Amino acid sequence: MRVLQVSAELYPLVKTGGLADITGALPAALQSAGCEVRAVLPGFVGVMVDLQDSVLLAHVEAPWGERVAVRYGRLATINLMAYVIDVPGLYLRRGTPYEDEYRQPHGDNHRRFALLGWVATKLAYGLDPLWQPQVVHSHDWHAGLTSAYMAFVTPKVQRVASIFTIHNLAYQGVFPPSYFFDLGLPLEAFGVNGVEFHGQLSFMKAGLFYSDYITTVSPTYAREIQTPEQGCGLDGLLRARSGALVGILNAVDESVWNPAIDPHIPFCYDARTPYDKVLCKADFQRRVGLTVQNEAPLFGIVSRLTEQKGLYLVLSVLDTILGRGGQLVVLGTGDAWLEAVFRERAAAHPKSVSVCIGYDEPYAHRVFAATDVTLVPSRFEPCGLTQMYGLKYGSLPLVHRVGGLADTVIDCTLEDLANGLANGFVFDEFTIPAFDRAILRSFALYGRRYEWLRVCECAMQQRLGWETAAQKYKALYQQLCE
Repeated sequence: MRVLQVSAELYPLVKTGGLADITGALPAALQSAGCEVRAVLPGFVGVMVDLQDSVLLAHVEAPWGERVAVRYGRLATINLMAYVIDVPGLYLRRGTPYEDEYRQPHGDNHRRFALLGWVATKLAYGLDPLWQPQVVHSHDWHAGLTSAYMAFVTPKVQRVASIFTIHNLAYQGVFPPSYFFDLGLPLEAFGVNGVEFHGQLSFMKAGLFYSDYITTVSPTYAREIQTPEQGCGLDGLLRARSGALVGILNAVDESVWNPAIDPHIPFCYDARTPYDKVLCKADFQRRVGLTVQNEAPLFGIVSRLTEQKGLYLVLSVLDTILGRGGQLVVLGTGDAWLEAVFRERAAAHPKSVSVCIGYDEPYAHRVFAATDVTLVPSRFEPCGLTQMYGLKYGSLPLVHRVGGLADTVIDCTLEDLANGLANGFVFDEFTIPAFDRAILRSFALYGRRYEWLRVCECAMQQRLGWETAAQKYKALYQQLCE
């Protein structure tokens, strides 16, 4: 089964969030399941530096007339064969893949990511004479136009299946309607049965409407996005396509996120040696200037600092945490007001609160190894990887019961403690009192050390690897190619 993966990010070469972790790990998992996978990517700096033994495959003309180069080579870090769109003027820029250094979206993002789908479609239908995919698997809005371009290719020598995965429906790649004329799509594509969305142009909607099949990153989220509350204006389309929509739970790359072999943490440990985690906690507390103590839990946040993540709930109960002797460490970047407030709280409580604005991969590993509780109080969460990392590292997740959080965390109720299934803390209502009660329950369990360690052992033994998800994707590919 030949599969072409289309994405803007790929860990560890280009990463702004969980999308990169998934697209970085999925190809290897699929190859272990018997698929032959190649990727197509924009030529961002990290990709170009890592590309080895590359050759110029072809020049193609972009829909707006620009001549662009497509290179083929091997991504050395993850040993993956890839096609890279080599256009320095579009991709070699300051800032993130999506924003400039002033956190403003690049003004030509519609061209930069339309080109990704355009080149993927060329590859689907013969750009590489030696290799043609049977399935094109596109990820999130950046690759959403892929399926639209594929739908309008004529004549088609052979059928190539298209799959589109929603990683977060809230980010839709919406642009002014005038940009449509840069895209090279026929006029009939700009309509309610096409890429038009409330008078605008939506890359996300293109993926949802034109793909043969739609997946998203957890079973619960697949149900939630078909409702007005979480459908982000696209719930009607998703309900209409419910027969071609499935949730496949994301997974963890256990070669990267594994405290038994993690090179980024000072003391390695596993479910059989949980006390070594205490050494990681003490080392971390010393390094960041927190009081070295183990009498109360250390809470951790590794997250984008945005409204979606429910972090105002944390700020609202921080006095409760500190009043009971707890501590908080934060790693993330996002909304300026959240960054400022967390910094203010750290300045006011330097021995109890540590805040690092930005993202640092090794530091994130140390946070999970040090903390006792991973806070993920998201308003909505398609899947979430943070709670899975918490599980792997014995940092018990405390989560809102939505999306993939509901699919992976089992609350510490009396019955689930008794039957050995509990692995974290869950609250149902997205309110300060409900979150506060969950915090208090975590303190109560932490005070019962034997039971706490039993729950940590259960959490760390969860099977979170990619084998199951890869088999489900492979079965879907085979179904579409029959």
